[in-house]
Amino acid sequence: MKELSMHILDIAMNSISAGSKLIEIIIEESNNSNLIKIIIKDDGCGMSDDTIKRVTDPFYTTRTTRKVGLGIPLLKEACERCNGYFNINSEIGKGTTVECSFERDNIDRAPVGNMGDTIITIINSLNNCELLYNYSTDEKSFVLSTLELRNILGGADIKSNDILLWVKEYINENMKNMSNY
Repeated sequence: MKELSMHILDIAMNSISAGSKLIEIIIEESNNSNLIKIIIKDDGCGMSDDTIKRVTDPFYTTRTTRKVGLGIPLLKEACERCNGYFNINSEIGKGTTVECSFERDNIDRAPVGNMGDTIITIINSLNNCELLYNYSTDEKSFVLSTLELRNILGGADIKSNDILLWVKEYINENMKNMSNY
């Protein structure tokens, strides 16, 4: 995948499929430690120990519509190629946490990408689920919470085109104002 945002989207869609009620996406970008760290947590159905061992195999998938599952294996390979790490923890009935890192200035690291488009795609796919997005650098951070947004909107449809466009612009504007972006 050409952007880290596409890996994030893939993992978040897995979380939605797992019946999550809350998905947390945390991106920490640091010049000081030369690191980009991504954490995606959910409270979905979780995975067995056997599934966790097999999930990085591109020829393993739990989907019945195809015989390969490339998202997680490609993310793991991208992390390792950039002197980072990949870790997945999961417990049945409790949820899953995917944590990975990339050497920030590594020539092979993909750009973070268009997080505005990624977040609105996730929001548009949510059903009875909330999203908490937190992006931080050494100096600044910002958070978008769909629960907080729903409370502010007071009943307006969070998936309406006008609101999704605003969310996209809000994320892109905040990320542009971050010193490392």
